[in-house]
Amino acid sequence: MLGIRDETLSVDEVLAAVNDHAAGGTAVFIGTVRDQDHGKPVTRLSYSAHPSAEAELRRVAEKVAGDFPATALAAVHRVGDLELGDIAVIVAVACPHRGEAFTASRRLIDDLKSEVPIWKHQVFADGSTEWVGACE
Repeated sequence: MLGIRDETLSVDEVLAAVNDHAAGGTAVFIGTVRDQDHGKPVTRLSYSAHPSAEAELRRVAEKVAGDFPATALAAVHRVGDLELGDIAVIVAVACPHRGEAFTASRRLIDDLKSEVPIWKHQVFADGSTEWVGACE
């Protein structure tokens, strides 16, 4: 399960997608909208994605699946306007052992953040804004 979505993300849906009896461990990362960044209060933010984002997400996921003994993996990222506390991204990886699952899920979120063309626009309480060049 891979996707870029403009609706609320579901942890239950992601967990169901990676449920596998061959897996001894499943690691999940949930990224949420926080109320500050760089020590400045954040009032709102939005995510935008390049049209190639979903294809790049698939490429990143396939690389992780090829490098680890993943029995299943999933990654979904939200786009559009988000509120404080909203889920922005969920990744999950199921592997035969917990250590592999932890390492693979860390690699999946790190590669997603650095390689998938998703941009964050933050608005701070003082009225200033910031674009962040990769998803978070």
